[in-house]
Amino acid sequence: MEANSINPEKWVDRYADYLFNYTIVRVNDREMANDLVSETFLAGLNSMKNFKGEASERTWLISILKRKIIDHYRRNNSQKGQAEVKMQFRDSDNEGDWLEERVADLSHMTAEDEMENHELGLAILDCVDQLNEKQAAIFKMKTIDGVDTETICNEFEISPSNLWVIIHRARTSLAKCLEKNWF
Repeated sequence: MEANSINPEKWVDRYADYLFNYTIVRVNDREMANDLVSETFLAGLNSMKNFKGEASERTWLISILKRKIIDHYRRNNSQKGQAEVKMQFRDSDNEGDWLEERVADLSHMTAEDEMENHELGLAILDCVDQLNEKQAAIFKMKTIDGVDTETICNEFEISPSNLWVIIHRARTSLAKCLEKNWF
């Protein structure tokens, strides 16, 4: 493929899983993640003429997706108290500031809220520790560290579909653990 070319016929096969995983970590809602990825592909199709080839297709699609995620949170937070937050990002292609996002103003958190957040963080860590070693390592790499699917599959000698089964089981186990130990 030429440096300046774009091939939307291959986007779903090449990037759908990566974009979905990138999104699900940020929105924690499967349906919304699927919607945002679909919107990203549609926006990409509509703005193909703007693709300059200065970045890879994947990087270009991620930049579109990031804007979709920002818009999602802006819509959701439009009725809440908000503050501007500068976010940092790091992925395999880029590093730096990527957005200013409107989020709930944390300066109004009470001591009780802070304690509850801290306790929830500890409960999550305890639940992750209860996963089997392989499942915990894969879950952390994929959802926390954002390692790409191919790298994880190569490291653990598993197929992509096996990876998603492991991630799904880890999430299910974490949800049950948190329900039992936190709620």
